[in-house]
Amino acid sequence: MSLWLLAVLLGMLGSEAARDQDEVKFLPGLQKQPSFRQFSGYLNVADGKHLHYWLVQSQGDPASDPVVLWLNGGPGCSSLDGLLTEHGPFLVQDDGVSLEYNPYSWNKIANVLYLESPAGVGFSYSDDRNYITNDTEVSMNNYLALKEFFRLFPEFQKNELFLTGESYAGIYIPTLAERVMEDASLNLQGIAVGNGMSSYEMNDNSLVFFAYYHGLLGSRLWAELQASCCKDGKCNFYNNPDPNCTGSLAEVQRIIYSSGLNLYNLYAPCPGGVRHRVSSDGGQLLIRDLGNSFIKHQGAELWNQKLRGLASLYKQVRLDPPCTNSTPSSLYLNNPYVKAALHISPQALNWTICSAEVNLNYGRLYMDVRKQYLKLLGALKYRVLVYNGDVDMACNFLGDEWFVESLHQQVEVKRRPWVYSDADGQQVGGFVKEFNNIAFLTVKGSGHMVPTDKPVAAYAMFSRFIKRQPY
Repeated sequence: MSLWLLAVLLGMLGSEAARDQDEVKFLPGLQKQPSFRQFSGYLNVADGKHLHYWLVQSQGDPASDPVVLWLNGGPGCSSLDGLLTEHGPFLVQDDGVSLEYNPYSWNKIANVLYLESPAGVGFSYSDDRNYITNDTEVSMNNYLALKEFFRLFPEFQKNELFLTGESYAGIYIPTLAERVMEDASLNLQGIAVGNGMSSYEMNDNSLVFFAYYHGLLGSRLWAELQASCCKDGKCNFYNNPDPNCTGSLAEVQRIIYSSGLNLYNLYAPCPGGVRHRVSSDGGQLLIRDLGNSFIKHQGAELWNQKLRGLASLYKQVRLDPPCTNSTPSSLYLNNPYVKAALHISPQALNWTICSAEVNLNYGRLYMDVRKQYLKLLGALKYRVLVYNGDVDMACNFLGDEWFVESLHQQVEVKRRPWVYSDADGQQVGGFVKEFNNIAFLTVKGSGHMVPTDKPVAAYAMFSRFIKRQPY
């Protein structure tokens, strides 16, 4: 046997041994353990960073089903929220102890890899405890994490690969895809982004229209906005220097962010009420109802200045998205038996849904991702889906629809309703418009977290995307 072949075999055996140590043999909270295999551990990337992953293998045929990477956004929020409250195989219950199987889990048809990124998010950590990062560094580390994943799981190397995520993953996913598409060893087939941040300008501009046409602003304020922010039929609600426009926009922001509306689902209640509070508890800073602190908007810097000063006092800072109850997930994931089952490093921080330390020290380098989408679409071989719950205000459907339209791709199927089946029969899922290699799709009545609000519709959409079926 040649020395080269011997080295390859030893390397494979080493990878299998490391991977086998990550297998989750018993997961607390389940009445019955799953029939599929699952793994939880760390993918080591640059500069002593260790990104926590949780792989749930397909309930179908793991050997041939696609590998789907899932990233939640923030920046600074954990992808385990996607696993435990959106489309994972088990959903955490209100008691924070038990799990129930999800009949609409995305791992019914795919091997789903949930990655907590960047370091400092969830159970991911850095040896030097430095959690200052930016879009470029994150895309590189996510790429390195993928490479490390396939080194540990070489049996998935040839499987189709899809990159998916929501919210600030609207930046994470296309910037990662730009790297992955250059690597012939990765079998990239497409990307899907839900309620994503695609363009700050389009998101901010469209939100004012969204708010008015959903009955939030009233005719007086709308007339003032038209008079001070619009000219020759074009409105600038993004960076308009007119003081009258700025004054009217401040009133819009107060209504959207501070009046008690659920930012992530306009028609849903706000768990825990709408009282603003900033309080410290047990060495953690708990921040609730701060408005949309995950995307750029006027006024956010005031909160950021306050929080940076507070964050410096604590080793760990917790940032709860407004109107979001993360207590069950936090209780479950910080249970010592659960952490042991998931092989969580003792160097990891306690799990929180979002890290303010990461969020407030994050460098947002991309104001839009048109270049990345055009590069993907120019290759003429990747399938792209942009989908939005249509009652989300954080990353609203209208801004993402404008963004997809701005790519100027050839229309293949005009905007039309799409349907799915549930217990009551055929239902309208929303609307879809299909272009050459990219589709824009809305999910009717859903907010920011589409699989949470509309699990049946979300599964139908995901299945059609993965299987290349018509929407």
